[in-house]
Amino acid sequence: MRVISGSLKGRRLIAPAGMATRPTADRIKESVFNILAGRIVNQRVLDLFAGSGALGIEALSRGAVSAVFVDHAKPALAAIRCNIQKLGLDERSRVIHWNILKNLNCLRPQQQAFDLVFMDPPYGINAVAPALAALAFCGAMARHTHIVIEHSTREPITLRDGSLTLVDQRRFGKTLVSFVDAML
Repeated sequence: MRVISGSLKGRRLIAPAGMATRPTADRIKESVFNILAGRIVNQRVLDLFAGSGALGIEALSRGAVSAVFVDHAKPALAAIRCNIQKLGLDERSRVIHWNILKNLNCLRPQQQAFDLVFMDPPYGINAVAPALAALAFCGAMARHTHIVIEHSTREPITLRDGSLTLVDQRRFGKTLVSFVDAML
């Protein structure tokens, strides 16, 4: 696993130990960032179910101003902290240990809302809908936040209120990547 492009291009990332975390494949990550192309520079990024932190770190490498990484698994948190320190991103990053499925109240003290959100929950636990609801409820989204959700093809995206709109969806084998825009 490596940083694909930007100021940290080619730098290696470590993944959490064990099988609990499923890192985003480099080809999926590259496709996602090609689609996002002009929407990264100077953005405030939130990486939910962050795993190794690869998506948030990729955004920082491509010009995002800051990133907050949230995960509940201790091996994931250790990997994120190690990657951030190794790449010298301490000043632009924050790591939060939190159960995202419970709520996202940990984000309420943030001074500024997030422009770009990555969400890569574990497959098979139906985490997308509750995580989207928690994100909307906590008030951490900017007016036109872009949300990128990597999820199983078996877990469709259901958007109930009119504040979120599915704008694109790409399939990579058993993985779907859904692009959702907030219209607040």
